[in-house]
Amino acid sequence: MAALAATALLVLVPTSAQAADVSYPDPRPITGQEIIHDPTVMRLRTGGYVAYSTGGVIGARLSKDGRHWDDAGNAFAEPPAWWYEYNDTGDPWAPDLSYRDGRYWLYYAVSSWGTNHSAIGVATSRTGLPGTWTDHGTVLTSETTDHWNAIDPAVIRADGRLWMAFGSYWTGIRMVELDARTGKAVKGTTVHHLATRPDEPYAVEGPYVVRHGRYYYLFASYDACCAGTSSTYRIKVGRSTSVTGPYVDSTGTPLLEGGGDLLLAGHGDFVGTGGQSVFQDKGGDWLAYHYYDAQDDGTPKLGLNRLSWTTDGWPLVL
Repeated sequence: MAALAATALLVLVPTSAQAADVSYPDPRPITGQEIIHDPTVMRLRTGGYVAYSTGGVIGARLSKDGRHWDDAGNAFAEPPAWWYEYNDTGDPWAPDLSYRDGRYWLYYAVSSWGTNHSAIGVATSRTGLPGTWTDHGTVLTSETTDHWNAIDPAVIRADGRLWMAFGSYWTGIRMVELDARTGKAVKGTTVHHLATRPDEPYAVEGPYVVRHGRYYYLFASYDACCAGTSSTYRIKVGRSTSVTGPYVDSTGTPLLEGGGDLLLAGHGDFVGTGGQSVFQDKGGDWLAYHYYDAQDDGTPKLGLNRLSWTTDGWPLVL
């Protein structure tokens, strides 16, 4: 997305999330390899950008400037053997990239469509580049007897502890504490409930949690993905003073009761916006997501928009 003039920013930033315009800005124009699904994006400490995504053995894209993206193969040369317990094709989903303690950490999910026999795994790398990852096995698993689904991980540090939001259908979004040394779920950890919907199949997934000011913000994808131009994905958000909740929207409605402010929805040729993550670049926040291109047979592509914050602390897509 091209940078906006200061006068435009004054017009676009309302005093509350509910006052935001119902129209949405288009994503930043990019070139090169645009195809992506469930992106996690980061500016590397050595310069340049990397994006990992669903597809392949965790598909990889590289960029020098955040505008032109090149296909960089996959995070792994081949699937770790344990993946096949959860997916016959060894196909991972929805990675999450972070950096701490001198290493990059890549979390991801392995599952099959329509079941919560699922697992979240983790790998580490000194450079964050494709082909350099060492896998460390499962972080958290779920079975058909559980009331949650161990997919769509997103990791955040809060108050000196490490946490992972995750979840999908099967009652929505959950959170557990991780061991900062191993990166895996603390034994016996409480499974906190962050967001759901009152109606089955509880279509909320893909959580991402960020800290801004004194609040934690939970971004999540609602409704249906993965159906090309028939997709209805949209991104909603709530906030809490505690990383484990309760999260509420700008009207005070809890996300556990179906609340959530609509942050970004499909518009024009940009259909089914979701699978989001947030990253920092040069002191600013950016929203990364996929959309289905109505001008290209519903092909999923990378969306990048700068995030601003309203005067009362709610995110706004620019």
